[in-house]
Amino acid sequence: MRRRTYDYIILGAGPAGLQMGYFMQRSGWDYLILEGADGPGDFFRMFPRHRTLISINKRHTGFDDAELRLRMDWNSLISDDLRMLFPNYSAKFFPRADDMVKYLEDFVTNFSLNVEYSARVDQIDRPDQFTLRTVDGEEYRCRRLIVATGLSQPNTPDIPGIELAAPYHLASIDPRDYLDQRVLVIGKGNSAFETADNLIETTAEVHVAGPHALQFAWRTHFVGHLRAVNNNLLDTYQLKSQNAVLDAEVLNIRKQDDQFAVKLSFVRANEVHKELLYDRVIVCTGFRFDDSLFTGACQPKLAINDRFPAQTAQWESINVPDLFFSGTLMQQRDYKRSTSGFIHGFRYGVRSLHRMLGDRYHAAAWPARRIRTDSRALADAVLTRVNKTSALWQLFGFLGDLLVCDDEQATYLEELPVEYIPESRWGNSQNYFVITLEYGPDHARVDPFDIDVARVAQNDAQQAFDAQYLHPVVRHFRHGQLLSEHHVAENLENQWDGPAHRQPLEEFFSGRIGVPDPSGMVVP
Repeated sequence: MRRRTYDYIILGAGPAGLQMGYFMQRSGWDYLILEGADGPGDFFRMFPRHRTLISINKRHTGFDDAELRLRMDWNSLISDDLRMLFPNYSAKFFPRADDMVKYLEDFVTNFSLNVEYSARVDQIDRPDQFTLRTVDGEEYRCRRLIVATGLSQPNTPDIPGIELAAPYHLASIDPRDYLDQRVLVIGKGNSAFETADNLIETTAEVHVAGPHALQFAWRTHFVGHLRAVNNNLLDTYQLKSQNAVLDAEVLNIRKQDDQFAVKLSFVRANEVHKELLYDRVIVCTGFRFDDSLFTGACQPKLAINDRFPAQTAQWESINVPDLFFSGTLMQQRDYKRSTSGFIHGFRYGVRSLHRMLGDRYHAAAWPARRIRTDSRALADAVLTRVNKTSALWQLFGFLGDLLVCDDEQATYLEELPVEYIPESRWGNSQNYFVITLEYGPDHARVDPFDIDVARVAQNDAQQAFDAQYLHPVVRHFRHGQLLSEHHVAENLENQWDGPAHRQPLEEFFSGRIGVPDPSGMVVP
């Protein structure tokens, strides 16, 4: 048995593990990425089952700037090599999963990341340091563990008879296997509708069932909700083409001759119970975190129906110090509010986590620049940043820039989790501003295509506070207490650089710097 010790072990060589490995490699840290499969990106070798990603890959943006292009590129990892951008691997707007596998393989090779494959960990303990043991008897030790394994276990609902149904990851994807059959798909997410859409041409009927109302990504802005590319079944349902969406809870499943009798409780029909017969039942209810690897000494607490590890604002386990989480597991902090569950979101979360680790363990200062503390310079800095950043654009409302004002100069720091700032060293500053990009507070309830709904006029500074579309927000704090906030007027082309954007922002800064402190002192 070999024993190996590192400062950091990253568990998982998917996009999140490789992204963190890239940052650690560039910083010269002592790390190892452990992967149970024989290559990177093992998740994408199987999922999505129908092999088309729903993460957009827009090659032609009209932008020359690489940072702006990342706003429309949901698959690339962050690096300093422009060759390692995903649009170089596919021209498709919705690319193939196999292209992602190839991209991740090349990412490892191009940056010479320290990855060890075929090292399937089956136990994690912590007698003093973290100890990871593999099925082959190898043992690895580290001071800090970063888990980037994603949601690797099926999230199976507690339904009597659920074992009779085929799980998403095992159900046949050949439509000919369902000829003239009645099929029930349990779940109302993208995997459920992706599965149902694949069966429209060959089945007699397809029903999609779940107790909760459908949520559309174009309305909620959470890209994990149902995407337009997967919702063809809705058209066939409303046009009476033998398919249906059932707002119902599945109570039980039982075998009846060669079919399955499924008892349903209909939510919108006073919970009327009805039993329907199907030839196939497929379970598409998502995935959850696998905590079975951890012993009691380092068992992380779970959250959100036990689907995710519970985390602090630094993506650290709330009960196991030095146990961090990377990638889609990060979404426990912004669940269904932003985009940490997806590459185009968590790539920035991983960069932020790397900076936190550097600040906490390596005396590496958070990247910052100094600017003059006057209203014009502050407004210039903010507008220049929001007109270019991809990080605040993608992790809207979750990542923010921080502007800490001193006597004559201000310090501008980029991309901190908003919930981390109050507990950071800057959270007790006398005068600071947090800059985010956000949708309006009621955006998920407003139909953006309903012309009868009152909308805020473009570039209307007087109504900016009520804007529902993505726009910059600047909040002023003292010692962690919110004093005021300013909304920059929305703009169809997301260019916040006109007089209606600049002048009100300058006035806001002018009114907030030099404000008296409760102690009677004037804060610059």
